[in-house]
Amino acid sequence: MTSPTPDALLGPADIRELAAALGVRPTKQRGQNFVIDANTVRRIVRTAEVRPDDVVVEVGPGLGSLTLGLLETADRVVAVEIDDVLASALPATVAARMPDRAERFSLVHSDAMHVRELPGPPPTALVANLPYNVAVPVLLHMLDTFPTIERTLVMVQAEVADRLAAAPGSKVYGVPSVKANWYAEVKRAGSIGRNVFWPAPNVDSGLVALTRRAEPISTTAAKSEVFSAVDAAFAQRRKTLRAALAGWAGSAPAAEAALVAAGVSPQARGESLTVEEFARIAENRGEANGANIKGARRYRDANADDSGAEHAENAENAEHKESTQP
Repeated sequence: MTSPTPDALLGPADIRELAAALGVRPTKQRGQNFVIDANTVRRIVRTAEVRPDDVVVEVGPGLGSLTLGLLETADRVVAVEIDDVLASALPATVAARMPDRAERFSLVHSDAMHVRELPGPPPTALVANLPYNVAVPVLLHMLDTFPTIERTLVMVQAEVADRLAAAPGSKVYGVPSVKANWYAEVKRAGSIGRNVFWPAPNVDSGLVALTRRAEPISTTAAKSEVFSAVDAAFAQRRKTLRAALAGWAGSAPAAEAALVAAGVSPQARGESLTVEEFARIAENRGEANGANIKGARRYRDANADDSGAEHAENAENAEHKESTQP
């Protein structure tokens, strides 16, 4: 194991020595790319605005690069690691390199998507280098499960960072953008080069900062109802909302009724709507379900000849749906 050094953070040689000692070979399956640059680690901690009184939860600590950087500043760090070997080794790494801070570190050996509680005081911040393949669902799960998290900074694939921080009207605005905005104000917070990772990924990385909303979205609709409207709208993003939400509302006339009641044009598309507008649409779904049956029948009859075209369009959109829906 790596012995303590004047600089407790891990450098390239430390990372490779730890990995060799543990027999660790980073896998694409778990999106393992370890940060090997101490300056990048400290930049992340500064950008996250970690304070001395913060309880930080970190997802996917790996060999401990960012963990050690967080421990330099935060009051406590709780790391959630799914990998058996990495989880077993991390406490020893912390104890060896930061013995005076080791008691302020806790490890949760689990899949982050299954974590419902954490040891110690409630977390106030989330800082993580998230595996690219599960970044959005893990982020949304943590924000939903731990409402005490006020500030978040995650490092994700640059394309994912752009989607998370996109504003309505942007070409990359979609499901991740709206759902993240349900919880927080979201913004891009910088870019990270490939050469600070081992192994170097084939994609660029970006930092995304999220600040928890001081007040939740004002709506009578449940989060699940709002999110189902969002999913439906972007599943067929080239269609007008009247058509895209037809299945969700029960019929196209019912979708139109919900949209009109929410003050949204039935001819609009999902990419132009804010999360507040989606919430208003979800609020009016009940009334929409009472829209007249004759209108629904007329809609079905009028579109019967277009079923083949709709099928082709749905197939064309399948790849886009996969990339935008967490």
